[in-house]
Amino acid sequence: MTDTPLPQCIVCTRDLRDTETQTCRLCTERVAGHLRLLAGADGLYARLADSLAPGSGSGGPAVSGSRTAPLPVRLGALSLAARGGVVTILQTWLVDWYDLLGYQHPRWDGDLQQQLDQAVGRLLNLLPWAAEHHGAFDEFATELAGLVHQSRAATGEERPPRRIGVQCTCGRTLRVTLDTAGVRCPGCSAQYGHSEALRLPLAERRAA
Repeated sequence: MTDTPLPQCIVCTRDLRDTETQTCRLCTERVAGHLRLLAGADGLYARLADSLAPGSGSGGPAVSGSRTAPLPVRLGALSLAARGGVVTILQTWLVDWYDLLGYQHPRWDGDLQQQLDQAVGRLLNLLPWAAEHHGAFDEFATELAGLVHQSRAATGEERPPRRIGVQCTCGRTLRVTLDTAGVRCPGCSAQYGHSEALRLPLAERRAA
């Protein structure tokens, strides 16, 4: 008689405990921590505005080693801080959660920083439900982790994680990092959790 395999966390593929439905406690806490990192007057999103000027992320004066005029802003930080970046992505997820729960769409008040804080607060309130019941919670966790890493890199607080190529069972090369929460193959739609992705064979490098 074979043992019935234990259900696994949809984010990291760890075996779930009896009290966990689809997401383990560690992944739920990690998502909550990422949300809190973005919000507030001293949060990552607020610090993006301070890093928009070229050279501001290095801690020194904004100087250019070339004779051409520098770009007026850091494009990476701008794309994250502007409408369509971090705030819009979090708002889109919140609207999705509200739709599934049958709630009226949320209203947004104030500037982008205030809207970011509102979205984070509401997402945190609904996080226990989403971790247990939302079918795409793994995608939310992965996208949120990416926003945090990109924001840290844009503010000069963290170098972008090194990506390595691994090979999907269909033969397609996937780019992952050591802290990748999960990855979906665009070729065959296979979904890999953290442990599964890192166990895939390394992709062969093509000769130049």
